[in-house]
Amino acid sequence: MESAMTTLRITPLIAIDEDELAESFVLASGPGGQNVNKVASAVELRFDLLNSPSLPEPVRARAMRLAGRRLTKDGVLVIQANRFRAQERNREDARERLIELLREATEIPKPRRPTRPTRASKERRLEGKKVRARIKQARAKRFED
Repeated sequence: MESAMTTLRITPLIAIDEDELAESFVLASGPGGQNVNKVASAVELRFDLLNSPSLPEPVRARAMRLAGRRLTKDGVLVIQANRFRAQERNREDARERLIELLREATEIPKPRRPTRPTRASKERRLEGKKVRARIKQARAKRFED
């Protein structure tokens, strides 16, 4: 049941060879009724992000930051897919999520330019605070001696 596609196309310049992906099938939780107890329909996709020859260094670094908890200490990205009942759909889902993560990593983030609040925005903020203070002041209970 090997697919005809031997590479996963991430961008026009980046593709990952199928040999770099390791899939294992496990029993899923969730929808499926009795089928869940009999068929290993959940997919665990592993991709060695740290040692992959397919990724340029800046993309690898951003992908490792984006992966978060899905990254093992050894630099292996683990994607678990058990959204669907069918094993094949879970395989596709895991691969799509890998592609999505790597595409996001190919985008170079714009550097943040620090800005200062304008004088008008400061005045609006202070005016708003004064209005709230007056409202709260009016609400407060006054005890006359």
